[in-house]
Amino acid sequence: MTDNLTRCPWANKDPLSRAYHDQVWARPVYDDRKLFKFLSLELMQAGLSWSTILKKAEGLDQAFDNFNPDLIASYEEEKIQALMNNPEIIRNQRKIRAVVTNAKAYKNLLKDFGSLSAYLWAFVDNKPIINSWQDQSQVPAKTDLSERISKDMKARGFSFLGPTIIYSFMQAVGLVNDHLLSCDFRDSHL
Repeated sequence: MTDNLTRCPWANKDPLSRAYHDQVWARPVYDDRKLFKFLSLELMQAGLSWSTILKKAEGLDQAFDNFNPDLIASYEEEKIQALMNNPEIIRNQRKIRAVVTNAKAYKNLLKDFGSLSAYLWAFVDNKPIINSWQDQSQVPAKTDLSERISKDMKARGFSFLGPTIIYSFMQAVGLVNDHLLSCDFRDSHL
């Protein structure tokens, strides 16, 4: 199906990627639950294609109680083992345990910042960084800012959130707009 729209090249792989690109990617997110969900999905994606995550998104939502950090923070070993046996999700023990660890860190972060949104958006002075890339090869995998956020989050007890994962997260939730200059969706949410 062609609609004569120009997209970032990575979005042309399959219909799920196209829909994600067109409707979600780089749109600013301020809701804490959605931000936590994207953090979790990005760490689940490490080493895998984003298409894999999109295909498993519904199963991940169900398995992780719609990414409610309060519920996830209370997961005990029995629940973690059940997740390890769930074929609908990414069954990587380190990643599953990181989501639980991050839910606990999230709850502690609220004490200092009030919300995950306030914490994250402060890194970009509460407005998206809008880059002007002409070609996909120019888009970095990580930046000094993603390194700084990763380091700060790790110091606050978060895990499995290196600078590359954080940069991908920043792109997903609109902290950074990396739509190429030629992309018809570049300004669709500004």
